[in-house]
Amino acid sequence: MAGRRILLILNTKAGRFKSKSVLYDCVMPFCENGDTVTLAVTAFAGHAVELAQESTGYDMIVCCGGDGTLNEVVQGVMNAKKQLPIGYIPAGSTNDFASSMNLESNVRKAVDSILNGEETIIDIGSFNGRYFTYIASFGAFTATSYSTPQSWKNTLGRFAYFLEGIKELSKIKAYHVRAVTENETLEDDYIFGSVSNSTSVAGIVHLDEDFVDMNDGLLEVLLVKMPKNIGEVNQILMGVANSDFSGDMFAFFKTPSIRLESNGGFPWTLDGERADGSETVEIMTIPDAVRIIKQ
Repeated sequence: MAGRRILLILNTKAGRFKSKSVLYDCVMPFCENGDTVTLAVTAFAGHAVELAQESTGYDMIVCCGGDGTLNEVVQGVMNAKKQLPIGYIPAGSTNDFASSMNLESNVRKAVDSILNGEETIIDIGSFNGRYFTYIASFGAFTATSYSTPQSWKNTLGRFAYFLEGIKELSKIKAYHVRAVTENETLEDDYIFGSVSNSTSVAGIVHLDEDFVDMNDGLLEVLLVKMPKNIGEVNQILMGVANSDFSGDMFAFFKTPSIRLESNGGFPWTLDGERADGSETVEIMTIPDAVRIIKQ
């Protein structure tokens, strides 16, 4: 389809945005296709939310950046209550969402995929009313996403997260959490928890592609208990390494919604960006929320 009005939101600080050729590769194919492109470069955190929210008069939004940039665009589209299709050109350091969606990682190929692709409708999540595209998590390695220096991410990619994660091991702590779903209540000390609609979490935790359906109205919940001895530590390490969460140290299930209760709350990350928690966190699926263009 040609002749569309496209808002291209660009985050030039994204991990793989290293030269002006990326800008050329993002813009020119759409122009050559007969589309009209309006370019907007993000200038501060939250800018993409504003740009997407005010995107009246466009047929599509295309964003080039990392998962955080996509998160902001989704926030803006949801706030605007206008379900514009979104094309995503992944240019971040890890691009977990792109991996889950099997999107092209090469910029030019990603653009071609948007030009020739079709809309895929996916669910997203709501975290106390704030939207997330693919993951809300707390505990071990969670802070790694936002504490890892951007220069490390740009240079080392996924390995940077592991380096920062090693520093976190010495100060790992557990949170006493009561998790309530429509079917069961769990209560224990957990070192990690995630509520996701994704197969990849910062390259550290991987979920089976056959288990994750991004449009089934359900979120995947993973809770990892606090180990009390070296044997339980090994169980966790083996489970994570093999993506096998059937052991006693894990709780792993699907649910449309979950309430997590704790004393005092603790920090979370949403799509790799820090979010403040509270004593009660309500997380739920928003079905059929976003239209992603892909081949």
